[in-house]
Amino acid sequence: MLAHLSISNFAVVKQLSVQLENGLTAITGETGAGKSIAIDALSLCLGERADANAVRKGAAKAEIIAHFSLTDNHKAKHFLNEHELTSDEDENSCFIRRIISKEGRSKAFINGVPASLQQLKGLGQSLLAIHGQNTHLQLLKEDYQRQLVDSFASHSSLLSEVKSTFSQWKQKQNTLTTLKAQAQQREDRLQLLTYQVKELDEFALEQGEFEELEIEHKRLSNGQSLLEQAQTSVYNLYESDEGNALSVIQNSIERLGELEAHDATLTPIISMLNDASIQIEEAASELRSYCDQLEIDPLRLQQVEARYAKAMELARKHAVMPEALFSHHQSLVSEFTALGEQETLLGTLELEVEQSHSAYLLATKKLSESRSIAASKLASAIEAQIQQMNMPHAKVNIGVEYDELKKPVSYGLDTVQFNVSTNPGQETDKLEKVVSGGELSRIGLAIQVIASDNHATPTMIFDEVDTGISGPTASIVGGLLRRLGKAHQVMCVTHLPQVAAQAHNQLFVTKLTDGESTETQMLALTKQDRIDELARLLAGDKVTKSALANAKELLKSASSN
Repeated sequence: MLAHLSISNFAVVKQLSVQLENGLTAITGETGAGKSIAIDALSLCLGERADANAVRKGAAKAEIIAHFSLTDNHKAKHFLNEHELTSDEDENSCFIRRIISKEGRSKAFINGVPASLQQLKGLGQSLLAIHGQNTHLQLLKEDYQRQLVDSFASHSSLLSEVKSTFSQWKQKQNTLTTLKAQAQQREDRLQLLTYQVKELDEFALEQGEFEELEIEHKRLSNGQSLLEQAQTSVYNLYESDEGNALSVIQNSIERLGELEAHDATLTPIISMLNDASIQIEEAASELRSYCDQLEIDPLRLQQVEARYAKAMELARKHAVMPEALFSHHQSLVSEFTALGEQETLLGTLELEVEQSHSAYLLATKKLSESRSIAASKLASAIEAQIQQMNMPHAKVNIGVEYDELKKPVSYGLDTVQFNVSTNPGQETDKLEKVVSGGELSRIGLAIQVIASDNHATPTMIFDEVDTGISGPTASIVGGLLRRLGKAHQVMCVTHLPQVAAQAHNQLFVTKLTDGESTETQMLALTKQDRIDELARLLAGDKVTKSALANAKELLKSASSN
């Protein structure tokens, strides 16, 4: 439950601190006094977005602190534990603090730990529920009517199953649609790849083959020059009778050897010449072998030139470097295989789409059956409630129409519609065609009270949900809220004395001004204060003895219930 609320420099509030009690608390005050200020402040604590206009004029920041007691609120405790936001001092307490600067920047804290708006919203669902004036208007929307039935049915597992099967079907259907849309493009590509892959398969270039062809082509096309130069080199190094390199070096070795005894520094030079002699002999031997092995084969040259030229031609045709022709070939083969597999996948996927749609239909039928049962029970409960709210002849029917030919959606294939009849002999019809504004308010309040029986939220706030009703109906509504307050903490902003009298506690909102600034205050009323306030609500600005007597009687009558 909400134990305490502190507001500073928020809108027209300079400083407000209020202790909240169990049961039903009525919040009353003059029109425009700011009775909904506390609700607006609490909305910020529950994750609503804020702007700079929320800060009181002349203040640097606005601050709201809400203290909640978590006794028996296991859902909220679990959330705090899961997000490591539990209070170190008291696990049964939760403090939410929201700060808004005059520049519009916002900060939020849960038990002193910085928190995101998403965390505030997640925690808020287990702390407090706010029912505003516009809640009744949502009743006219089919989506909201369906959500009410689902909430009353508490079949979250069925909703999850429908959502899951829808997601699976949708994913497969999108893939199938994409493949079908690309069918012609894929067919054209396959035809081109068939020709290209066949051509490259026939050429059958091996990995690294082009580089080898290039080397061999250079050797074969220059074979005669290579042979002639190699033979000349052998002759000059080793075979020439007129003087070859080997004989010149050997003569030098002999001459220097004769002088070595006279100068030892010649020894390393002679050693180097000996090494050179050996190197020349080995080089000449290698050149002879090279000449013997060197083939001048015009036919092989022709074959290499033809394959080399074909490789260059294919590389130009495919707009790749010749060295990359092999890898390009492999890439085309992979693409060709993948496109062929997509054709096979198309047939398989069509079957999977059909199977996933069947699973979706089965899940939606189960959900529809559960909705139909819940809709019947909810209609009976609403009918019983509103018949006690000065609508004795009201009839309520909630239709659940299942249509498997509808376009699949994540929440099923049902159309849920609330139909009402308010007069004897009148056929039930859509809400917007039958009920007045006051009747819609009563129906909305009845639904909220019924829904609260299945709702774990310990605190509920009703912001002028009694708009459009008066007299005996107001007393019934007040009694309904009082009964609700026995099981929950309920706060109700109201302008009706019949509703306010039913409250266990009452807060009065007043607006003070000094001509330059305005300030809103919220005061807890004593029993006598309550009588005076109820009299004001009954009589208006001029409170009479009769109004005071009526107020006293209203309060006494409510207290006896």
